[in-house]
Amino acid sequence: MAGGTGNGSATSFGTRQIVVAGVLGGIAIFLGATRLGFIPVPNLAGNATVMHVPAILGGAIEGPIVGLLAGGIFGVFSFIQPEVPLFANPLIAIGPRLLIGVVAWAVFVGLRGISVDLAAAVSGVFGSLTNTIGVLGLAVLLGYLPPAAVVPIIPQAIAEAVLAAIVTVVVVRGVLLYRSGRTTAPEIGSDEEKRY
Repeated sequence: MAGGTGNGSATSFGTRQIVVAGVLGGIAIFLGATRLGFIPVPNLAGNATVMHVPAILGGAIEGPIVGLLAGGIFGVFSFIQPEVPLFANPLIAIGPRLLIGVVAWAVFVGLRGISVDLAAAVSGVFGSLTNTIGVLGLAVLLGYLPPAAVVPIIPQAIAEAVLAAIVTVVVVRGVLLYRSGRTTAPEIGSDEEKRY
């Protein structure tokens, strides 16, 4: 898969990675600044989110550095606009979000030899769960949430993971199609054109 999706090594950061980081960072900034990336829900987390998706895509498409940068933007927005007290703590707001893209990259690289679609879906799920488990785990450990408060958040976490898996598969497939150069349907011959 030379030049393909998810080839970003742990240390590569070239022109393409800078461009993709800029695009995904811009999307994350837009989602954070407009609050479209934070969906209010009536539980102790305060919001469901789609802000983790750019970090997952960055990790799967271009490697851990791009994923880390997009996740960092997510974390900073959670920290500067905390809806609940636990996000006023930078360890909770930013720390787990830095790992989203790194985990997504590691899972994608580990599974892409089996199936790119499987790798994309599982990296979406694991990236999302990295966010959820990291935030909730630290919130419980640091005394912001009692363990029982985590239970009502589980359906939200499942929904976020499923959404991340679907979006990751679609975007990774689109990127692969674009990078392969097959962005148009095959041309049909003159005999076939007459039939249409």
